[in-house]
Amino acid sequence: MTDRDTTLRLDPRYDAAGLITAVVTDRSGALLMVAHMNADALAATQQSGEATFWSRSRGRLWKKGETSGHVLTVVEMRIDCDQDALWLICEPAGPACHTGAATCFYRRVEGVSLVRMA
Repeated sequence: MTDRDTTLRLDPRYDAAGLITAVVTDRSGALLMVAHMNADALAATQQSGEATFWSRSRGRLWKKGETSGHVLTVVEMRIDCDQDALWLICEPAGPACHTGAATCFYRRVEGVSLVRMA
């Protein structure tokens, strides 16, 4: 155990790429999406109250809903015990997934197949 495990000071433990995993749910606890944040994304989220992530594919900050309008308003943010993962509890303004699905986790794995869930 380190000081980071018990401190009341925010001290994120970013990985070698400077990222931390961010799990996003709605108020009911339904899993909406998983993304990554760097220090700038975390700061932007804290400042604006709207979820901002680091897009690994775009190589830049990405505010969820910046083009669709489907922003994620952060209601509460939590960090795990060793500060290497964030949990964002959000109020979504529309579907969370870029496919239009309410959640990015809209398919169940069955063997080598994917089954769309209602």
